[in-house]
Amino acid sequence: MTTTSDQSAYTTGMIHAVPFLLVIAPFSLLFGVVATEAGLDLLQTMGFSTLVIAGAAQFAALQMMIDGATVPLILMAALAVNLRMAMYSAALVPHLGSLPLWQRALIAYVNFDQTYATSVARYEARPEMTARQKGAYFLGVATPITPAWYLFTLTGALIGSTIPPALALDFALPITFVAMMAPMLRTLAHVAAALTSVTVALALSGLPSGTGLLIAAFCAMCAGALVETLTTRARP
Repeated sequence: MTTTSDQSAYTTGMIHAVPFLLVIAPFSLLFGVVATEAGLDLLQTMGFSTLVIAGAAQFAALQMMIDGATVPLILMAALAVNLRMAMYSAALVPHLGSLPLWQRALIAYVNFDQTYATSVARYEARPEMTARQKGAYFLGVATPITPAWYLFTLTGALIGSTIPPALALDFALPITFVAMMAPMLRTLAHVAAALTSVTVALALSGLPSGTGLLIAAFCAMCAGALVETLTTRARP
C-alpha cells in the first residue's frame, strides 16, 4: 500500500527530474534522426530506444552497425559502454535491495545516469528515508524522463533530416553529465577520481568504442580509493 510519505517522495522525484528534460529531449531527438539516416525503420528505431534506454550505448552500437561490424562485436561494444550500469546497480543494493522483486525489476529497467545520480544524491542528503521512500523517489525521477526519451526518439525518427544541423543537438550528452556530476564532487577523493577518469579517457580515446571508458572507470575507482585511504589515515 502506498503511504503519504511514499507519494511525497515520488512527487519530489518527478519535480527533481524536470530539468533533465532540457537535455533528454535534444539527445533522444538526435538518436531518432541518426537511426533513421542509418537505415533503421521506425519500428527498429523505437525498439532500440524502448529496450535499451541508454543513449551512449545506443549511439555506440549504431555507429558499429553503420561501419558493418558483426553482431557479437556490436553487442560487446554496447555492453562495454553500459557496464557502468552494473556499478550503479551494486551501489543501489544497500538502498533498494529490500524492495519487492517487481519493484526492483522496474527500477532496473529505468536505471540510467539521470535516475541513478539524482537518487543517490538524494539518499545521501536524506539518510532517514526508508527503502519504500527511496524506491518511490527513484521511480518518480524516471517518470518524466522515460516517456520523454520515447517521445522525442519517435519525433526524431519521423522528422529525420528536416532538423537543421545548426541546432547542434549533440551538445546534450556532455551538458547532461556535467550537470549530474559536478554537484557530487564533494571530497578530495571524488575530485581525484573525476580528474583521473577524464585524463585516462582522453588519453585512450583512440581505443575501440567503450574500451577506453572501461579502463578510465577502473583507474578512477583506484585513484578515488587511494586518496580516500590516504586522507583517512591523515586525519587525527
